[in-house]
Amino acid sequence: MASTELKRKARKNRMVSRLRKENIKRLTRKPVLKLVDIEKVKEEFAAKAAAKQKAAAEKKEKKPKETPAAKAAEKKQTTEKEIKEEPKAEKKAAAKPAKKTPAKKKEDKA
Repeated sequence: MASTELKRKARKNRMVSRLRKENIKRLTRKPVLKLVDIEKVKEEFAAKAAAKQKAAAEKKEKKPKETPAAKAAEKKQTTEKEIKEEPKAEKKAAAKPAKKTPAKKKEDKA
């Protein structure tokens, strides 16, 4: 009985082995350590936080306080707009046909 060489199977086995080795190398690799100035990083974060607080304070100062008289005038303007818009809404409602309700089913007495 002659033995045959399984070329595809050998190629597949080599591939599996190579991938397993590459994965092990990739997972065990350590990152390059860099020298980082921690104090400089802390200063940058502090500067960003201060800028945010300053911006929030400016935003609050720019926002004008509404007086009760200004609120009342604004409310009056909105009610006048609503009054003008109401007739239009009524005309649209009148133009639409009413929905038909289905007739009730009668039961036969048997």
